Amino acid sequence: MESSSERRWYIVQTYAGYENRVKANLEQRIATMGMEDQIFDVLVPLEDKLFVKDGKSKHVTRKLFPSYVLVEMCLADQSWYVVRHTPGVTGFVGAGNHPIPLSEREVKEIMNKIGQDHAKPKFEINLKPGDIVKVKTGPFDGQVGPVAEINAEKGKIKFSVTVFGRETLVEIDYTELEKL
Repeated sequence: MESSSERRWYIVQTYAGYENRVKANLEQRIATMGMEDQIFDVLVPLEDKLFVKDGKSKHVTRKLFPSYVLVEMCLADQSWYVVRHTPGVTGFVGAGNHPIPLSEREVKEIMNKIGQDHAKPKFEINLKPGDIVKVKTGPFDGQVGPVAEINAEKGKIKFSVTVFGRETLVEIDYTELEKL
């Protein structure tokens, strides 16, 4: 195996459901084996989502990559050995004994995704354009119309209603609507 003094992120495969246990075990092994200068960070990327069903919203945190943990390290025989022989680890992602590091672009995308998601959960909206919805509360209470646009980032829906005899697009919070 080629040694690298460069800090890179690697993907480590774990048993299903063991991601947090592997993270804790690996952090303990890093400390007890004095590997802080070669293995820097262990990450289980999480994603926050907000589900709305039957008018009730539910906050759910999910693993972005089930059965995988990200490890930032300088790849060398000793650091590879410490990670590879951590209980719950099945191996590195790569070819045989040659782990392949994530590209800068991949790392940036993952960090942006988990950084964003901690600040603002995404909405899981089970509507599509053309679905008929009814407003449950607010100034448009009782209005019915077809969905025109969905903004999952903000949890907003644009739909068409008749106001003073004219078709008008109205943007409303997803939680105030019900699908007919």
